[in-house]
Amino acid sequence: MRLRYFGHTDVGQAREHNEDSHLADPDLGVFVVADGVGGRAKGEVASQEAVELIWEWLKRNEATIREIAAVNASERAGQLCQLVRGAIQNACYMVHTMGELDPEQRGMSTTASVFLVCGNVGVVGQVGDSRVYLVRGGEVAQLTEDHTLINYQIKHGLITPEQAQHSRARNVITRAVGHKDYVEVDTLPIPLFPGDRLVLCSDGLHGYIESPEHMRYFLDMEVEDAVLEAIKFANDQGGKDNITALVVELIDEQE
Repeated sequence: MRLRYFGHTDVGQAREHNEDSHLADPDLGVFVVADGVGGRAKGEVASQEAVELIWEWLKRNEATIREIAAVNASERAGQLCQLVRGAIQNACYMVHTMGELDPEQRGMSTTASVFLVCGNVGVVGQVGDSRVYLVRGGEVAQLTEDHTLINYQIKHGLITPEQAQHSRARNVITRAVGHKDYVEVDTLPIPLFPGDRLVLCSDGLHGYIESPEHMRYFLDMEVEDAVLEAIKFANDQGGKDNITALVVELIDEQE
């Protein structure tokens, strides 16, 4: 399958600078969105370093990725998950170390949502509250789980979704790349089919989406138009945060 993609980021309506970063390497099949935490320039540094470190780790393992893609990748999905997990955990260690060595960067961290395409399999890697959605057959499904205090409280019945909308803890992240020297990484392998679309985005976009179905109106557009319309949508809703969207579409080689 061939890949068609487009990514864009916008500072939004309220922030002075952009702490989001994104990266796309269609040849390697790697796509990343990161949303930095830390204020001033630190969040920006954390997110940019994280996307580059994740890419570098997977690039070093390119031979293995291509070997798996050449066979039945679904039979080695566990190995692909290990590669993605290792890439994010390495970025976590390195970003944390940078913060420890430089007092001006101490405490910086970032979310990381990763999508790796390998033959007929895709692997999602997740830390934080950026998200990955799958669009297939007109249906939109959220593939990632937010690592936030709010989500934890809802899952365990401590508060209701209605109470969550007014909670002061809405932006508290429970897992981040760089906050400590190690982070638990969620990974998810999925089968891929022609026509699938993957959407990676920061909470500056999905914070305005009440359910995945609310994304449908712009996801039917061409990839570039869909990304730009998504960012316009978030800005029209207030643009309280930086906004990043990256859409990847899988196309049959014969088309």
